[in-house]
Amino acid sequence: MPRFEFKEGSSNKFWEITRNEAVLTTRWGRIGTEGQEKTQTFKREYEARTAYDKQVLEKTTKGYTRVKPTETGPEPKSNKELEAAILRDPEAAEGYLVYGDWLQSQGDARGELIALQHAQSQAKGAEATALKKKVAALLKKHQGLLLGTQLASMHGGKTLSVDWHLGFIRGARVAVAGYDEDPEFQVDETLKLLLAHPSARFLQELTIGLADNEGENEYGAIIRIIAKSAPGTLRKLFIGDFVFPDDTEISWTHVGNVVPLYKAFPGLRSLHLRGGEPTFGKIDLPELREFIMETGGLDRGSVKAIAAANWPKLQKLEVWFGSENYGASGELKHIQPILDATGLPELKHLGLCNAEFTNELAAALPKSKVLPQLETLDLSRGTLTDEGAAVLLANAAAFKHLKRLDLSLNLLSTKVAKSVAKLCADVVIGRQRQDHSDEEDEHRYVAVGE
Repeated sequence: MPRFEFKEGSSNKFWEITRNEAVLTTRWGRIGTEGQEKTQTFKREYEARTAYDKQVLEKTTKGYTRVKPTETGPEPKSNKELEAAILRDPEAAEGYLVYGDWLQSQGDARGELIALQHAQSQAKGAEATALKKKVAALLKKHQGLLLGTQLASMHGGKTLSVDWHLGFIRGARVAVAGYDEDPEFQVDETLKLLLAHPSARFLQELTIGLADNEGENEYGAIIRIIAKSAPGTLRKLFIGDFVFPDDTEISWTHVGNVVPLYKAFPGLRSLHLRGGEPTFGKIDLPELREFIMETGGLDRGSVKAIAAANWPKLQKLEVWFGSENYGASGELKHIQPILDATGLPELKHLGLCNAEFTNELAAALPKSKVLPQLETLDLSRGTLTDEGAAVLLANAAAFKHLKRLDLSLNLLSTKVAKSVAKLCADVVIGRQRQDHSDEEDEHRYVAVGE
């Protein structure tokens, strides 16, 4: 429950407020007492939300300031030398186990958690189930030490979820509170708390969900926090884990400048971005294995930056180009380095999706240098018509080696869709969209724009 306090002269008061859908609860009184509580039930949720905002404004205008809850629980033990061994190889169990032995010798509950989780990873059947229950009980009993008061209060809802591995948080997801929840912390505040906590010192996977559920969804400041505060152990990063258009439109989301990530996480293996207006600069991620950019409109500069990126170990590349109406300005010629497999010796999975030039891709791919090395090819959500499909069929031999070809959400007729289904072992036709273009207006729309 968000808490506000007013301290001036003889006044020493607190005021708290929370909203659950259409129910508003407030509590107030002198600091140090339980105070009084009042509950109001409104007919509509938006009325409760309006009342919430109005009362908070009234209190802050009167001089009340919001305070954060303080942490409780024992200070965790730390051994920099043993931590350094884990930092050198965060995916190996040996470093954690040695650290766990030391922590147990210090009476630190995290040492027991490391031992239990390692045993759980080796067990099967009933033994694994029993160990899972022990791990859950230990996490609950020592959450003050292992997670902290503030993070524990958020955990389990939409705001924060974590994945434990050998005594530490291996993966985490941070997002704005749901529409029916009062945001005690904003996403940036939650993220700072998480990254500063000892349990996240070896964080390997981080997902950022919706950052704002009321206005433009911006990630620029979030990326700066990650680059500054996340540990160098980070291997997988997903910025923009939201459902469109249910949560927000993809074009209302701004990724921002991702350049600070390159230097901060040279060992990054997976980068997944969803939204528009990214700033890439010169991409240099030599350890990256997977890059996904989902957008409703990718500008020409970004397309060129992706095509010229340094990622010699990349195995999966997926790019959504989007609609010209929402800022897409890349063309087939701008991705020629990708088609030529320039600097992509390990690429096995290529997605050139949501493009207004899918027919041109169909013509260019059979003679490209990248196609023979691919295992999967994704041309979904684009503007492939029967005309483009005819080119694919005329060059069927070039696609026969593929394990999977995704042509879903294009503009194929039922008859032609059945024909291209034989191009390789697994052709995904899925649902095709209706082609609304005509002789006067030949412009065709991608599946994801706004």
